[in-house]
Amino acid sequence: MPVIELSTIINAPIEKCFDIARDIDVHVASTAHTGERAIAGRSGLIELGETVTWRAKHFGVWQNLTSKITAMDRPHSFTDVMVSGAFKSFTHDHYFTGISGQTVMKDRFEFESPFGWLGRLANNLFLTRYMANLLEQRNQVIKQVAEKIPCPFRN
Repeated sequence: MPVIELSTIINAPIEKCFDIARDIDVHVASTAHTGERAIAGRSGLIELGETVTWRAKHFGVWQNLTSKITAMDRPHSFTDVMVSGAFKSFTHDHYFTGISGQTVMKDRFEFESPFGWLGRLANNLFLTRYMANLLEQRNQVIKQVAEKIPCPFRN
């Protein structure tokens, strides 16, 4: 299974970064190029045990994906897990460490593609890179919102 690990330094307090990272509207802004929107479940700040269903276009195909917050230790971490969707499975761990008014935000995204060896081939050819780029873009939007930098992805 592919694992993507990212680290982003944000010039904002840990509590602010934690809340922005679980804000449904910020997530939608960070994926605007896919037309992603929340079609069911929670809006605002997602909490432990809550779900959200997303609809987005990836690789020219509209897809739905439902994820659930399965763990939360405010403001240090939370985990979302795919309940249903195009992947065979995924787990996205979000970690936050406050250091002198800054926050180190770390992502660990582990996923498994369907279709056996074809899915593994897709992972190697393009899917891991595609997912890493989506997460990087999301993290830059979180950083921009937290630091109040004008964000090209947000209205």
